[in-house]
Amino acid sequence: MTVEQPVASFPAVRQDILIEDWSWRVVGACERIAALFLLTVTAPAVLASAVLVWILSRRAPFIAHRRVGWRGSSLWMLKLRTMWDSNGTWPAGRGFVEFIADDAGPAHKQASDARVTHAFARFCRRHSIDELPQFWHVVRGEMLLIGPRPITPTELRENYGAAAEEILQIKPGIAGLWQTSGRNRLSYAERCSLDLEFVRRRSPGMYLRILLRTVGEVCSGANTW
Repeated sequence: MTVEQPVASFPAVRQDILIEDWSWRVVGACERIAALFLLTVTAPAVLASAVLVWILSRRAPFIAHRRVGWRGSSLWMLKLRTMWDSNGTWPAGRGFVEFIADDAGPAHKQASDARVTHAFARFCRRHSIDELPQFWHVVRGEMLLIGPRPITPTELRENYGAAAEEILQIKPGIAGLWQTSGRNRLSYAERCSLDLEFVRRRSPGMYLRILLRTVGEVCSGANTW
């Protein structure tokens, strides 16, 4: 995998803290295979959802939001669009993906988010259907199935401070410890604490617990908006 340049002025992680146990390398390889399978299996649902979003929103059905990836690289994280207004149009030349570099956007998420204007969009968010395109990032080696959630440069600087470098030593994941410990009902400080706990205490047992809980969280849609 080619490592991109650090996001903006955020420093890349020092090479001396990137040594990883061989067992986690095996886990990463297995995740890429599993992600390819899941991407193939879920492709019909994702494509059908994308067509419906395109019809409802009249905009590009996918967005790529700029986040901080592994070692401080720039990660354009793919998602199915779930936010649009009634006057939405499909801008010329944008294709099927709209690239968004909005650092403040994720911090504004709330239970009654006025930006989520359609019941189908709320359903996709509640059951994480909008996150399914991120299996592609796992296949490419840019993300993991289980890891700290990728965040924006502003979130990283303002909320993680000196611990930011620790977070970046592990590839970001689709699901992590805080997503299975209360998810959106948690405060940002609690999310940061759980991210750091995962990085510092990561083990096969913790990995499996998060993986199994993620399935239940996705099916129930609890604590998600």
